[in-house]
Amino acid sequence: MNFNVEIQKLKDLARQAADVIEEHDYVRIISHNDADGLTSAAIMCRALMKKGIRFHTTIVSRLDDSVVDTVIESSAEQDLVIFCDMGSGQSDMISRISQEIVILDHHIPVGDSSAKVTVNPHLVGIDGAMHLSASGTTYLVAKALDAGNTDLAGLAIVGAVGDKQLMNTVNNTILEEAEDAGVISVRKGLKMGDGDIADILEYTPEPYLDITGNREKINEFLGILDLKGNISELSADEMKKLTSAIALKLAKKASSEAIDASIGDVYYLNKELVSNVYDMVAILNTCGRMEKAGMALSICMNNREDLEEAQNMAVEYQRSIVENINKALDKLQIGNNIGYLITQDMESTGMVASTMVRYINPDMPFIAVNQVEDIVKVSARGTRALVSNGLDLAFALREASKSVGGDGGGHNVAAGASIPQGTEEEFVSKVDEIVGSQIEVNKED
Repeated sequence: MNFNVEIQKLKDLARQAADVIEEHDYVRIISHNDADGLTSAAIMCRALMKKGIRFHTTIVSRLDDSVVDTVIESSAEQDLVIFCDMGSGQSDMISRISQEIVILDHHIPVGDSSAKVTVNPHLVGIDGAMHLSASGTTYLVAKALDAGNTDLAGLAIVGAVGDKQLMNTVNNTILEEAEDAGVISVRKGLKMGDGDIADILEYTPEPYLDITGNREKINEFLGILDLKGNISELSADEMKKLTSAIALKLAKKASSEAIDASIGDVYYLNKELVSNVYDMVAILNTCGRMEKAGMALSICMNNREDLEEAQNMAVEYQRSIVENINKALDKLQIGNNIGYLITQDMESTGMVASTMVRYINPDMPFIAVNQVEDIVKVSARGTRALVSNGLDLAFALREASKSVGGDGGGHNVAAGASIPQGTEEEFVSKVDEIVGSQIEVNKED
């Protein structure tokens, strides 16, 4: 399919958003706390700084009424409000805001928006779950503000990698711009961070292998291959030996896209503080989870002050994710159409769900239901293969959560929800039923 027409339509929307932004002296930015949301915010901040437009940025874990209240209380009537990586699915909520609104998002739009301009790939027929992240959307607006903002393309690629997107169509145009401008370099290898091979295999949750987290097994594995040292210092032959051995391990159980996600092109950021894109994603996701969004934005703005602390936090956080994945294996349950777990106080359930559906049981989407204090949060993940068979987790979680008095949404391949305590089993049963009908209807078609 030729996406040139759709990409041009998206750039036209980006131009409209840029025109609105340039009419204002002060911008209120609200963005999500994951790698995609943080890079979206950073791209906009850097673009506004270049234009001399003042701004105030707030990073949140989700868009709810309390966030809208904060925006209303902290914004003057003449200010512009920009939502990054959110806002498309909360039309009723943001309609309470009287200021002009611009939405830069890639989630499926729901309802009639009160925003003056919405830039969203779904509006022009491009799937935002796979082909353009929020950071990529924001980058297009930054380029419309100033054609010289190509130096921000690296951050757009970080957001796309963080959201596990495909590097084709719109993402590919951004990647090509970044390469041509010397912003990004591409090398073949393992899609992991840099560092000692044994350390990386021990604490990195993706790719998840049968040796992940077990130093004894890792040492045995590397001993057989006769490999040691830093990944970035391996010769081409040594890298080929390592990737081939890991591919064989993955082929036993993991989904085909897990192999693609683990081996191939690795992006190096030539204009950012952190070179390896996977290290950058890990740092930003960690900062977001640890409520250190200021630290994350600072690093994205090329401030080195907090870098070492953030790097150490990321390593420890990834270790905890590996521990949680290993614990989750003991709690794994299988329904008719979904895999799931119901737990309490588990960190990184999104990563746990991704691991389960990619590496453990790729035949079914995975739902992680996690009670934290008085809130029950849900993370759901699928694969592109399941989506091609009819899976739409955004719809499934939106409808199932609504049926128990909660709310949810997201993408067809990855979604989230919040539900009341005590409704966990009913919710899971409803998701199972909806997913079953989605897959069954597609089979009949």
